[in-house]
Amino acid sequence: MNMAPRQAVRLGTVPETLLVPLYARAVESRRRHPILDDSMANGMVESIDWDFQRFNQRPRVIACALRSAMFDEWVKGFLLSHPEGTVVEIGCGLNTRFERLDNGRLHWFDLDLPEVVQLRRKFFTDSERRTTLAGSVLDADWMATVRHSPGPYFLVAETVFVYLKEQEVKAALAQIAGNFPCVNIAFDTASRKAVNGGNKGHARRKLAARFAWACDDPGEIENWNIGLRLVESRSLVDVPEPLKSRLSLPIRTSFRVFRRLFPKLMKVYKLNLFAGLSA
Repeated sequence: MNMAPRQAVRLGTVPETLLVPLYARAVESRRRHPILDDSMANGMVESIDWDFQRFNQRPRVIACALRSAMFDEWVKGFLLSHPEGTVVEIGCGLNTRFERLDNGRLHWFDLDLPEVVQLRRKFFTDSERRTTLAGSVLDADWMATVRHSPGPYFLVAETVFVYLKEQEVKAALAQIAGNFPCVNIAFDTASRKAVNGGNKGHARRKLAARFAWACDDPGEIENWNIGLRLVESRSLVDVPEPLKSRLSLPIRTSFRVFRRLFPKLMKVYKLNLFAGLSA
């Protein structure tokens, strides 16, 4: 990782949002027992001139760190079964998932818009097994490049599709399922209530980006008949066993209370794992 001097960043409306989870991972990593350990994020935050403090709320930090860690667990599970398989991180931003999960054998692609890739190259360097691709998930060119890498394939898109319109999400997922019949893909969905609340939060924190796609039930995606089936769906309080020991007692207790008192809220935001029908 090549650290750059402290610098201002100029990103488009949606790309700017990558700085929020970056800051959350950095803040969480400074704790004695972090949910997710990402010292590289801390270094990047220290080198970027941006008003991170407007996102310095503990609940938001916990949610971002836990979300990333939960996606990590799905990728880990894939790599246990397919240690030389290929992982594609869609909308990678300044994430360090490769550094966190590299087993020395996997193949990895980081995909994001050209302006994000330009920023990313200030901190990350490609290698024999890790390639950065500049493009949109809505494009098809990157898929041909990925298919040259050994299968099977696992794609992860953390807080990406919520910024697209439903027809764009459907087109992107159909294209992925068509090009990778045995694919596994993990991504998050937000209900209409969560989308509206998230957009109000963005406005309060002076972010211009707005969520566009509302999905009240991830199972509805199966009805799109694009070649994907829902394997697993979790709320942020449905923490997988390997992560529970990283949560403090107060957090674990609050999650139990939250699940019991507000069952309907368990459905507003979901982390989902889908598989191709041939998988």
